[in-house]
Amino acid sequence: MELKDTLLMPKTEFPMRGNLPNREPQMQEKWNEEDIYKQVQERTKDLPKFILHDGPPYANGNIHIGHAMNKILKDFIVRYKSMSGYHAPYVPGWDTHGLPIETALTKNKKVNRKEMSIAEFRKLCEEYAYTQINNQREQFKRLGVRGDWENPYITLKPEYEAEQIKVFGDMAKKGYIYKGLKPVYWSPSSESALAEAEIEYHDKKSASIYVAFDVKDGKGVVPEDAKYIIWTTTPWTIPANLGISVHPRLNYVVVNAEGTRYIVAEALLPSVKETLGWETAEVEKTLKGSELEYTVAKHPLYGRDSLVMNGEHVTTDAGTGCVHTAPGHGEDDFIIGQKYNLGVLAPVDEKGHMTAEAPGFEGLFYDKANKEITDKLAENGALLKLDFITHSYPHDWRTKKPTIFRATDQWFASIDQIREQLLEQIKATKFVPAWGETRLFNMVRDRGDWCISRQRAWGVPIPVFYAENGDAIITDETIEHVAQLFKEHGSTVWFEREAKDLLPEGFTHEGSPNGKFTKETDIMDVWFDSGSSHQSVLEAREDLERPADLYLEGSDQYRGWFNSSLTTAVAVTGKAPYKGILSHGFTLDGEGRKMSKSLGNTVDPLKVIQQMGADILRLWVASVDYQADVRVSDNILKQVSEVYRKIRNTFRFLLGNLNGFNAASDAVSYENLREVDKYMLIKLNRLVEQVQNGYDRYQFADVYHGINNFCTQDLSSFYLDYAKDILYCDAEASTGRRAIQTVLHECLIKLVKMVAPILPHTADEVWAFIQDKEVNSVQLTDMPSVETYENAKTIEEKWDRFMNLRDDVLKALEEARNAKVIGKSLNAKVTLYVDEEVKELLAGIKESLEQLFIVSKVELSGSVYNAPENALKLEHAAILIEKAEGETCERCWNISEEVGANEKHPTLCERCASVVDAEYPELG
Repeated sequence: MELKDTLLMPKTEFPMRGNLPNREPQMQEKWNEEDIYKQVQERTKDLPKFILHDGPPYANGNIHIGHAMNKILKDFIVRYKSMSGYHAPYVPGWDTHGLPIETALTKNKKVNRKEMSIAEFRKLCEEYAYTQINNQREQFKRLGVRGDWENPYITLKPEYEAEQIKVFGDMAKKGYIYKGLKPVYWSPSSESALAEAEIEYHDKKSASIYVAFDVKDGKGVVPEDAKYIIWTTTPWTIPANLGISVHPRLNYVVVNAEGTRYIVAEALLPSVKETLGWETAEVEKTLKGSELEYTVAKHPLYGRDSLVMNGEHVTTDAGTGCVHTAPGHGEDDFIIGQKYNLGVLAPVDEKGHMTAEAPGFEGLFYDKANKEITDKLAENGALLKLDFITHSYPHDWRTKKPTIFRATDQWFASIDQIREQLLEQIKATKFVPAWGETRLFNMVRDRGDWCISRQRAWGVPIPVFYAENGDAIITDETIEHVAQLFKEHGSTVWFEREAKDLLPEGFTHEGSPNGKFTKETDIMDVWFDSGSSHQSVLEAREDLERPADLYLEGSDQYRGWFNSSLTTAVAVTGKAPYKGILSHGFTLDGEGRKMSKSLGNTVDPLKVIQQMGADILRLWVASVDYQADVRVSDNILKQVSEVYRKIRNTFRFLLGNLNGFNAASDAVSYENLREVDKYMLIKLNRLVEQVQNGYDRYQFADVYHGINNFCTQDLSSFYLDYAKDILYCDAEASTGRRAIQTVLHECLIKLVKMVAPILPHTADEVWAFIQDKEVNSVQLTDMPSVETYENAKTIEEKWDRFMNLRDDVLKALEEARNAKVIGKSLNAKVTLYVDEEVKELLAGIKESLEQLFIVSKVELSGSVYNAPENALKLEHAAILIEKAEGETCERCWNISEEVGANEKHPTLCERCASVVDAEYPELG
């Protein structure tokens, strides 16, 4: 045996390198075999429930970085809750109906819809959806997300659709569902109505025109030769004009501009004058808008009446204050048109082409009709100004093409009837971040009725029958029957059977004396699908419950899933489906730009996992302020990898130095620890408190920073550095060494539990190397709880002051090293010149100052005021660094004048000589 073999160096097989891309799949395979999800549920089944309800991603394409962030955040919460006293089942879900799948089949897969029945096409859609689900499921599992992956909820499943039909039926029974002719967002590119949640805004270049409408009947209020001026950016709606709206309380003026009389709002006269280039504009008469009501103008293309009406929606933000009103193409226009019995004219078909109701422009695509209509207005002398502007304009969120407002017969869910209840439930919900409440509240306060019908093939049919006289039939009997049919056969049965075969046997209705019925061919908005999940999932599954404790999605879901779920739940139950809403921002590149394939700045989570591992991606999610938009790039991920490396190395050091330590027999009780050891346990306890608080408040960055700082500062920079000399050189079973091992063991067990929700692969890998563990996986344990230690505050304050002094000593050592006075710190002798306060502090430190400062000699010498000139004067002391006198111990590398005093071991210091004598007599 050689002398170096007497040192108790760290010993562990826990690898230094994570090698996560290869090791994580092996870990996941093990979890699969052991069915770790089931084990966790079994362990917590009798505890209070915490339900995080998964908002369904759309089943199309590989997951992107936003998906990854969303699912990882959910996993943090579910894992933490299941380790902190809750039963937290997690049922993942998928949204599977709608246009993207239809498009994927017709464009990408070259499926010809016209060559098959709706039922056959829907079958292909279903098959495609399942391939996408299976693909995404494996990708989510690869992120380390734990859940009931074999029993997810899927919106196309018959049992889900059946419950959705019941939600629709319940809402209809309460009078919240109606059919009406109203202008809705219409997507010519999708040939379907859209809900507000399916709209996104992009810049669009539009014609901006000022048009004169001749007065036809001034009612003795305005001159018969005057003209109303309207302004619009949608010339294609002029053929649909049936009126002009003015605000009843605004002032309007009749002005004489170069010999022609015009009527505009007084407040807008200066901008109109400038825009139209009038040199003079003499005001002849001022009137209130209320006085203009029921005057009549003449349509500039067709000569028909255009009624002047009073509307509160008119503003002086832009234009002329005289608002072109086409009830078939605008919500405000429709409302005022109803009030004045104008009727509805919408001369545009489902593909966006002008119909015969727009004479002279039939067959033109609406956008192309703009020029033809403008030219005709100019020819008729009605066009006063043509310009072009770029403005924010609604687009179909799927096709990215502009939408229009178009009046069609649609099914609606009434928001008006339940608006107050919706707003009350929003107030009763807890929002993180807090601004989410204002956002959802304002959205619901201002939204119109929800258009829930779509003119597509792939979705849940609207379960309505029609009698011969046109009456819509929605009864308890028909709803229950259709729900049962869907549960048994799936909703495609609606397209496979005739109406009579979908109705209950022997069904009769007074509106069908001949017993003939037809069925609705529209499907439901996909937001109605996912918005029914509180009924189809939370209420329908035994292991879940409604309301859920938490819904967690991106901030775009205030207008989407948060909104539709609230609407259907309040309509059906009177209550919100969630107790809390947590939202996250969007992912941006390292420069803060939106990610796009064209810029080449996207970060693919699947590549990150392949190159770095899922735990690195998860650690990145924990590190960011996810409630705002977050940045991610290769450089950012490399920085996170460095933090991961430090955390991993900390675990490796702890494991290595606990080799042969058995907590049951070797641990030192708290009261028998030295103060420095107690100090570390108190610091660990502070971390437990910070981490628990961070998890409870969903502030995962607090957890990340807390653990990182503890590993790098409290442990690596201080305690582990201090401990090495004792761990390596003292006798194996010495009290000092066992005391440190007791602290290291506490740190190891508590740290691995605290990081487990964030780094599940690494945590379970570390757990496997813990010698005295009680269960096979850290996932089957509880989070550490906050301890109460005697005199904790006094000890912490005292040692925090000492750490300030230690920082000064380290600075002095660094300067001495730079000046070549010493090499490594063990070459040094430190002489301290301190004030009375620090002297008193050091008198209370029973531990070796040499070991605490990691030097060979420490002396206290006089007052800070009498320090020699060459001492470094710092905040808490004057410090003199010199070379230590004596010889270097061959075993511990400390310099001591005692080396050589022991005849048997002339190259060792007294401490090392006595350890070798006692532990390794053969070396004598």
